Amino acid sequence: MCTENCHQNQKEKDTKLGGMTFPQLKFTVVKNDNNFCYHNYKVGDEFILKDFTHAPEHFCLGIAHAAFPAMHALTFGGRFPFMENTASIINTCPDGGKMAFKIELLDKDGKVVVVPQTVKPTGPKPKKMLIEVEYSDNTCHYGYKVGDKWEVTGLKTPDGFCGAAYHLLFPILFAMNFGATFSFEKNPNCKTGTTCPDGGKVKFKVTRLDT
Repeated sequence: MCTENCHQNQKEKDTKLGGMTFPQLKFTVVKNDNNFCYHNYKVGDEFILKDFTHAPEHFCLGIAHAAFPAMHALTFGGRFPFMENTASIINTCPDGGKMAFKIELLDKDGKVVVVPQTVKPTGPKPKKMLIEVEYSDNTCHYGYKVGDKWEVTGLKTPDGFCGAAYHLLFPILFAMNFGATFSFEKNPNCKTGTTCPDGGKVKFKVTRLDT
């Protein structure tokens, strides 16, 4: 059961979130094989997202879904050391890889944020993170209960973990792996309250162990 303290923590977090303004993001089409796209997107097309929760009207949901982890990471301070501008990333269309988009962070004046690469990485440096069950109504098909823990490294999946739950946790794991922090949490290297889509039976907390 969720304790009174649990409800209070969520209320405090929601209050902080209610006062936050998230940055805009810019999508630019940088690749279009055979000049085909169901939405007729062309190389050079640009789309401005009000924030990571607001895609432009009629924007392709396939792209938005594939890009959401990167959007989430950039919004909360994640950086990609393999990019010349580490405050940007290129994502590929999930439909056959025919298209690619560059995603860039915008400042308050609508200008692209540039954080230059200082050193070329020699390879990935995955972070260790801990997934914990912080709430369970004890009806989970997988039997997850409060206190269950899984340590993960980078983007490796926990063996046998519930796919529906991991689908929701992945944007957080991805963001944390690239340095994102969450100022509305008591511990900014932690993200609480990620909730099971099946009736909210389970809630998870993710903590980055490597800072």
